[in-house]
Amino acid sequence: MKSASRAHELSPEEQAIYRSLNPERMPAHIAIIMDGNGRWAGRRSLKRFLGHQQGAEAVQYVVETSSRIDLPWLTLYAFSLENNLKRPKTEVNFLMRLLRSYLINNVQRMNDNNVRIAYIGRTHELPAEVQEQMQQAAEATARNTGTVLTLALNYGARSEIIDAFAALSRERAAQGRNAEGITEKDLHRHLYTAHMPDPDLVIRTSGEMRISNFLLWQIAYSEIFVTERFWPDFRGIHLLEAIAEYQQRERRYGGLKAHTDEEIPEHAVLVPR
Repeated sequence: MKSASRAHELSPEEQAIYRSLNPERMPAHIAIIMDGNGRWAGRRSLKRFLGHQQGAEAVQYVVETSSRIDLPWLTLYAFSLENNLKRPKTEVNFLMRLLRSYLINNVQRMNDNNVRIAYIGRTHELPAEVQEQMQQAAEATARNTGTVLTLALNYGARSEIIDAFAALSRERAAQGRNAEGITEKDLHRHLYTAHMPDPDLVIRTSGEMRISNFLLWQIAYSEIFVTERFWPDFRGIHLLEAIAEYQQRERRYGGLKAHTDEEIPEHAVLVPR
């Protein structure tokens, strides 16, 4: 098996799983719904903010493992539009401070791991000081050529589709064209994620069986892996376990892996019982 350039930096437990993987079937893009910070804290009779702090630490463990296996794209659902609108203001303010602190404290680690940071979402609605730190982190890591870490911030998939359609409408109006003949490719060009491939694998922590308005357009044919583990306890080895499970799946994209020449008689119809 061809080893990734930094696979030797994986822990022995991670290397054991990594060596079992098929290098020809590695996902190019993994998206993660990071869930369970509050419940992780509650199970330990801790304040919710401590769960968020631990969750922020888990991010960097997963990012570093991703960079060591040369994962091209990693997208994390960090802060949803609904979080911004429906969470208590004190919690939202804390999350913004935590995000800013994460960006300040981890830029050097990102550079050490050749990670480039990017963002999707209605980030223009975030506090000015957070936007400033986001820009600084993006500029500081812009020349890195390894894993692209994309944080979904103030993000909602329905809002993304609305924003894409609005941009497409403006484009066509400027061209003197109406909506007739719009294709999926036309809309895709205006999505926040137009520059990256759709996720091959979506991971959700905390055992919840829902998508929570995350990348609805992009994950039409993604494989989904759900773990009962809360996000603060999620580590690189668990990412590798999810990839191993992913490689056991047969991705069909609505078709069949092998076409057959099975003949279907013309008279074959559904018969009422």
